[in-house]
Amino acid sequence: MPNAKNIFSLTILSLSLTLVACQPKPEKPEEPIKTEIKPEQPAPDLTPKLEGQAEKLKLELPECDGKNCPELQIERLKSNQLFIDEIIDREILQDLSQILEVTHTKGQEHVASAVQAASAVAVTQTALEKLETQTKPYAQAFIGLDEELKALNSSHKISLNINPRILNSTGALVTVVINTSSYLGGAHGSSSQTYYNFDLEKKTLVKLRDIVQPNQQAALENLAHEAFKTWVMGAKLADNIEEYEQVWKFSLTDNFYLGKNGLILQYDEYEIGPYVVGLPRLELSFEQLKAVLKPQYLPQVASQPASAVAAASTVKAKP
Repeated sequence: MPNAKNIFSLTILSLSLTLVACQPKPEKPEEPIKTEIKPEQPAPDLTPKLEGQAEKLKLELPECDGKNCPELQIERLKSNQLFIDEIIDREILQDLSQILEVTHTKGQEHVASAVQAASAVAVTQTALEKLETQTKPYAQAFIGLDEELKALNSSHKISLNINPRILNSTGALVTVVINTSSYLGGAHGSSSQTYYNFDLEKKTLVKLRDIVQPNQQAALENLAHEAFKTWVMGAKLADNIEEYEQVWKFSLTDNFYLGKNGLILQYDEYEIGPYVVGLPRLELSFEQLKAVLKPQYLPQVASQPASAVAAASTVKAKP
């Protein structure tokens, strides 16, 4: 028979176990919520940009087999700026008119009337189809010239190529260049590079006078004339500038674009020099043009952040 001491011990143990069992279980610590930190997305670039590529016109040429087949290739610009495409299309037609008018005057009145008729029926066509229709009379004149040369037993292979390209796609001015080359049976061929500069925000064609500060046109001409003199002497075209300009007088061209280092002035063949110099160009550095060009057409120098300036001002010089 258990004694009183054992009974008391068992009672205490039982009460202890009961109290422990009744104690609330400790809650598990909540796991911290993981927040994924995404990298800061750069702000979208809303700067207008010229994007596009050249597309080739389909021109009807007679079948020809041999080395002397005429070559006619015309491209147009198809871009995200409709107003630019329309201007370049007009310039391509102007180029064709000048080239064929100079070299093949026979039947030009017929060609002109055919161009007007083609323009009238091109209203419902796409831009490519419209230009193809408008260039068709010039293609016929080109073919007619080739037939005339062959009738004279000429072995010349005539060619005409017009190709527009995007040169500068962003910036204060975007630029399209039309490269033109032709050989139409003369002593030698001909080529040109014509630049067209556009303001995308205003949707306008920009001329050289538009980027010059007020009352600075004369200063620009003086700088260009000095560059012309340097070019003449450097190319050893003459020993005396005054004598050279009696034949090849300097003039300021409107054919320009903004290069990486300055203003490029592009000239045509025979414009400021003989055929042997090709397509001369003069370059004026932006440093020279600081007081001549409007500020928006000069390179923008990145300014130092204000916080960096403030921090620099608090740094004490070491003793």
